[in-house]
Amino acid sequence: MAPTNPLANWEKLGTSFYRKVPVYYSVFDDDVDLENYIVVGAPYGGAIALYRDESKPTPFRDAQAAKSSIDIYSRSGKLINRLNWEHGAIRGLGWSDQEELLVITEDGTVRRYFGLYGDFTSFSLGNGAEEYGVRACRFWNSGLVALLSNNQLIAVSNYKEPRPRLLAQCPEGEVASWSLIPPAYTLSRSAEVLLAVDRTVYLVDPTEAEDKVLQNGPFKHASVSPTGRFVALLTAEGKVWVVSSDFQSKYSEYDPESRVTPRAVEWCGDDAVVIAWEDEVHLIGPNGAAARYYYDGAVHVLPEFDGVGLITNDIYEFLHKVSDVTEAIFRLGSTSSASVLLDSIDLLDKKSPKADDNIQRIKASLPDAVDTCVKAAGLEFEAHWQKRLLKAASFGKSVLDLYNSDEFVEMTEKLRVLQAVRDFQIGLPVSYEQYMRLTPEKLVERLVNRREYLFAIRISEYLQLPADRIYVHWASQKVKVSTGDDEAVCKLIVQRLDGKPGISFEVIAQAAYDEGRLHLATQLLNHEPRAGKQVPLLLNMEEDEIALDKAIQSGDDDLVNYVLLQLKSKLPLASFFRMINTRPMASALVETTARADDTELLKDLFYQDDRPLDGSNVLLSEALREPDLPRKQEKLQLASRLLADSKDPTLVLHQKFLTESSQLLKVQEALDKDLAEGAEYVGLSLNETIYRLVRSGYGKRAQKIQSDFKMPERTYWWLRLRALVAKRDWGELEDLGKTRKSPIGWEPFYNEILGAGNTKLASVFVPKCTNLTSEERIEMWVKCGIIVKAGEEAFKAKDLNALELLQGKASGGAAVEISRMINQLRPKK
Repeated sequence: MAPTNPLANWEKLGTSFYRKVPVYYSVFDDDVDLENYIVVGAPYGGAIALYRDESKPTPFRDAQAAKSSIDIYSRSGKLINRLNWEHGAIRGLGWSDQEELLVITEDGTVRRYFGLYGDFTSFSLGNGAEEYGVRACRFWNSGLVALLSNNQLIAVSNYKEPRPRLLAQCPEGEVASWSLIPPAYTLSRSAEVLLAVDRTVYLVDPTEAEDKVLQNGPFKHASVSPTGRFVALLTAEGKVWVVSSDFQSKYSEYDPESRVTPRAVEWCGDDAVVIAWEDEVHLIGPNGAAARYYYDGAVHVLPEFDGVGLITNDIYEFLHKVSDVTEAIFRLGSTSSASVLLDSIDLLDKKSPKADDNIQRIKASLPDAVDTCVKAAGLEFEAHWQKRLLKAASFGKSVLDLYNSDEFVEMTEKLRVLQAVRDFQIGLPVSYEQYMRLTPEKLVERLVNRREYLFAIRISEYLQLPADRIYVHWASQKVKVSTGDDEAVCKLIVQRLDGKPGISFEVIAQAAYDEGRLHLATQLLNHEPRAGKQVPLLLNMEEDEIALDKAIQSGDDDLVNYVLLQLKSKLPLASFFRMINTRPMASALVETTARADDTELLKDLFYQDDRPLDGSNVLLSEALREPDLPRKQEKLQLASRLLADSKDPTLVLHQKFLTESSQLLKVQEALDKDLAEGAEYVGLSLNETIYRLVRSGYGKRAQKIQSDFKMPERTYWWLRLRALVAKRDWGELEDLGKTRKSPIGWEPFYNEILGAGNTKLASVFVPKCTNLTSEERIEMWVKCGIIVKAGEEAFKAKDLNALELLQGKASGGAAVEISRMINQLRPKK
């Protein structure tokens, strides 16, 4: 096909040019008459949804053809999918920027279709939608506003986590038209609605409905510009006003000279307004300048942020503003350096020396000319002019000594991608500006949603993007549509994905599980290398033991604890214990967690695992913490009972201790009741109980308890000694000293009494310490301050050195006595 004139379909509006670019021809077959359909397009050149306009008469058709449906096409007219519709009257049809189809029914049910092939989630608008009914809907990239028949507005700001909420109470009256300002362009950061009621317009936000005090209504159409700065209004007289979104300024007025209400009023970028009737379109620029386009059949307007798509049965065109760089190159009579550089290519093809003359003439501005040609190439739809502009840029940069070619290379790559996706078979007529906003990753995602897997992989490889999501999506769809046995399907998927990095078999297994193919899901999960991805799905599939084993194999304590928590909540306790008993790591984690948080579970675990000593210890710990005495005794008895049937000597000893502890509590309870000195005995150990009794003067009771509990004599004497010393009961201690024998010996008596400061009584016990050496007894006498006795001890031992040392410490009569002993021991001369 011969290249079109670059100036073809240019229209001048004020100081700017607009152009229509034909993209696809022969779009729809004869059996699709767009005149009878509501047509809604996804942003960024995305899919279009067709739904039969219920206000138009329906010709007689057979029963099968009469079934209502939503048909999804590419913009080139290729049928992607047909959604049979039997779910009530549709009151809203729109797209998100993720190319998700939104369908809102009269009762307020919202269906969000993702992937273009019928998968959906749904939610309800609530807030009276079912009672009053939805009248119409308006959409932005991630949300919607629904208008109810009672003029109430409901906003949803996020489709994935919908939280419908009411906007401010709206005025009564007939709503002639309405539009919304997306949250990104409002001061409240919430969607705001322009509601044309009677002769004025109200601005409705979550808190109030503000009357803008207009007088030319009812306004039959209201449309907000892509940036939220301007509003186009169609007055009752049929005139188009362009005003600021705060309604403080009026920029232009246009009379289309037709009293027939147009079907659509949309914005073409942020500078022009498009109004469309059945077969006529007016493009209105600043100051009321306009261009008119006529069609043979019904035309529908598909707004984009940088222009509008115009689609009929025969053609799809993109109407947009001519950029400054394109105008500088192609405008008639242009003398810009970029235009001269493009002309040089024609001269170069003819091998004319004037090509070099042109280059020399623009040498000073040649870098700017190259940049302009590169940018202009991206804005062209026709491959011929893309190549010519890039060739001009290449010629220009070859003359320059220094030029960074990165932008040139990147533009070449982008144009190859854009030309590929614009192909009739794909039908994604993305403009350069749309592609930059959409991003390459999202473009690939749209190809995947159309199940153009091979094409998506090639694009990803060309752009050096990861392709794992493409493979996973293909495998998930394979699972859904395949009719072969599970082993064959699993083998095919594993072979195809072998060696591909980043593959998530968990997602594929989830798809198999959603289709009810549990065995296939389990097989696929075996190929998922990340246990954290395997386990949750295995739990959902009721493959509890496999999930627990996978978690244990991972060595991740947190993951194992997660599985155990899930299993405990859904399994009977006996089944839960049987499952963990054969898995030491799981059992150990349950035990560790239960010790801190759930002692009842811990006791059940020890009972199930036949560990009576551990179970008894838990009860003992609870008894020690229990403030209530009956409960404390009960827990001790239970702890003892657990060990009752055991023949293990260690356990028998433990049981004895527990029994004695229970008996001791009874004794202590009686002591608290009988003794009136206010001391609390309950909770004390046996040693502490006897010590306190002796110190309080209840020696006989202490002796009885010692006998009842078979406390060793040595222990009892030690406790008695310390209690009497603490009590300063010197008489009782002196009487004890008269006892012929002490189980603990007499040295402890000396040490304890001396430590209490009674040297006199302490000295009574020195002669009884017959098991000590003379040196030790000498030191004991010295500590008591009885030097003469120390000397006598040294004299008996004939220890002259000790006596001489004592002589230095003695005074008075003691010194004379020590000297006498020394003289007796010294050898005669």
